Amino acid sequence: DVSGALCISQAWPGMARTIYNDHERFLETYLTTYPGFFFTGDGAYRTSEGYYQLRGRLDDIISISGHRLGTAEVEDVVNHHVAVAESAVIGYPHEIKGEGKMLSFLPQNISQGYGTATLAAELQELISKKITKYAVPDYVQVTQTNWSNTHTG
Repeated sequence: DVSGALCISQAWPGMARTIYNDHERFLETYLTTYPGFFFTGDGAYRTSEGYYQLRGRLDDIISISGHRLGTAEVEDVVNHHVAVAESAVIGYPHEIKGEGKMLSFLPQNISQGYGTATLAAELQELISKKITKYAVPDYVQVTQTNWSNTHTG
């Protein structure tokens, strides 16, 4: 059971080999951080059984009123809620705070007794308690899907 940066020890077909017009940046970003490994930029968790869970981009940081906050931190708290299938947090320009946050999530099953407004409020409260008040998103968007159109057979 360990968390850290996800690095790859061997090349694979289709991997990036440079950044257009900036090969030095490619080397600095992906190959010098962990010499001998390709740094993916992602954080990961490996279980004692050897399974990996990607935790999100390590460089995906939102700066809210001078506080740096990783989007993966908020997503991790939200994704542990029983009624959430998956989530994403993005930053947007905010006149006062510099950046604001928006949370978008896909519910597991709204029929579990949760209305969308109730669930959104519950998630904001959960983020406030588990992380801090400034981590609470300004906007919460519930993403609906019609599973019958996305699954076959």
